[in-house]
Amino acid sequence: MKKEIFTDLAPKPIGPYSQGMLVDNTLYTAGQIAIVAETGELLIGDIKEETHLVMKHLKAILNAADLDFSHVIKCSIFLSDLSNFVEFNEIYGSYFQAPYPVRETVEVSKLPKGVNVEISLVAYNERS
Repeated sequence: MKKEIFTDLAPKPIGPYSQGMLVDNTLYTAGQIAIVAETGELLIGDIKEETHLVMKHLKAILNAADLDFSHVIKCSIFLSDLSNFVEFNEIYGSYFQAPYPVRETVEVSKLPKGVNVEISLVAYNERS
């Protein structure tokens, strides 16, 4: 079973993609950036502010699929500057408890709309 996941609590897609796609018991999200969902405006601030907003969007998408951060198995993290890693990691880590999801974190030369961070995730729920 494949089902599109959408919530008004995360930014509307700005292209031909979905916020999330639930396939059987696995949720795949699109990369989330620091766009204020209610206004569509960018929040380009420090890495901590952007990371909190991105994690808020991911939480909303998870919740729309009846999941939460405890279901996350993998995150893909893109930073425009790895020198922001310590501050990013402090905020990111506050959303999870052990066992932590696997992840990769890479520096990229440019992110959409000039933001500092983009995160996507995969979550799984073993339903009976």
